[in-house]
Amino acid sequence: MISNAPPLLPILRSYTQAAVLTVLLLNPDQELTLTDLAGRIDAPLSSVSGEVDRLGQAGIVTTRVLGRARLVKAAHGPLVEPLTVLVLRAFGPRQVIAEEFGELLGVERVLLFGSWAARYHGIAGSAPADIDVLIVVAADQTIDGESVYQAANRAERRLLRPVNPTVVSAKRWKAQADPLLQEITSHSVVHILPLHTEDSAE
Repeated sequence: MISNAPPLLPILRSYTQAAVLTVLLLNPDQELTLTDLAGRIDAPLSSVSGEVDRLGQAGIVTTRVLGRARLVKAAHGPLVEPLTVLVLRAFGPRQVIAEEFGELLGVERVLLFGSWAARYHGIAGSAPADIDVLIVVAADQTIDGESVYQAANRAERRLLRPVNPTVVSAKRWKAQADPLLQEITSHSVVHILPLHTEDSAE
């Protein structure tokens, strides 16, 4: 995992710190072992343990020992709520878009592109003003356009920035023949669904 400050929120010290905060603060009801947390964010256990120690000292997370495992979750304290807002605005699109678009009928895949995806991959530039979402409709399926825009509106209210959905068919996606898709896939993308798909950076 990249060790320098993440462009999406450069006041943080590292991508590992950002990833730890994103998982814990945006899922406050989850309690994870350090091993599970390290696996979820694909970071060394030693690095995750160090970040958790620092966040615990600041009152942002709490830990407890259960058997041989050390469990961690978001704390309740004066710094937690404002920090959660910052993390949601900066890194939340990946989780929020998955939650709002993932249940739409007929969707084969969802990915993020544009400036947010570029900053997520560490490519320097101005702060993203909006979130660009590509929805690929499964073969022989149709999707209700109104449900797409309702999902975008819900995501906008949570992220406090415009969410721009673009819908394409599976046939068009697989052909990769038109300029729009060629432009999208030639730059940074962050795959939301399916979860196993590899992200790509510019």
